[in-house]
Amino acid sequence: MWSVAILAGGLATRLRPMTDRIPKSLLSIAGRPFIFHQLDLLRSQGVDRVVLCVGHLGDQIRAAVGDGRSLGLAIDYSFDGAELLGTGGALKQALPLLGDEFFVLNGDSYLPCSFAPIQSAYEAAQRPALMTVLRNDNRWDKSNVLIINGELIEYDKNLRDSVCRISTSVYTFFPVMSF
Repeated sequence: MWSVAILAGGLATRLRPMTDRIPKSLLSIAGRPFIFHQLDLLRSQGVDRVVLCVGHLGDQIRAAVGDGRSLGLAIDYSFDGAELLGTGGALKQALPLLGDEFFVLNGDSYLPCSFAPIQSAYEAAQRPALMTVLRNDNRWDKSNVLIINGELIEYDKNLRDSVCRISTSVYTFFPVMSF
């Protein structure tokens, strides 16, 4: 199974004031920090290597998670630095740690899906990237992906079409993509 980059560096402004002093991925869900639920799920799917792309309060995440050995994982960290890099910048900076092909997950998404078929679909498609989507119809959050006849027509966080899906935050990339 490929390695996974988890984007966990944002400011989490919608969760303030809780996230003023605690990063979103360390907020407690069902009695433990969310990041541990996510890492357990990845390990159960056969993932053994994770790169945490961190920024805001990232040292707290590293202190809590460590190198991953106690979780049955190998975990590395890619820090944004003084200025947050955003999704593209964080991934570009993490590329040396990720390997040739990798999954990307948002640090606030728990997706109990099977990663092996996603990896197989990506390999079979022979495209530079693959994005998984879920039929949403604006039920859980605003839909942001328009697909017609199996083709991605538009990805826009402000999209309001009722036949849209929502990106599920499982992405696969071949690292020669330009950011």
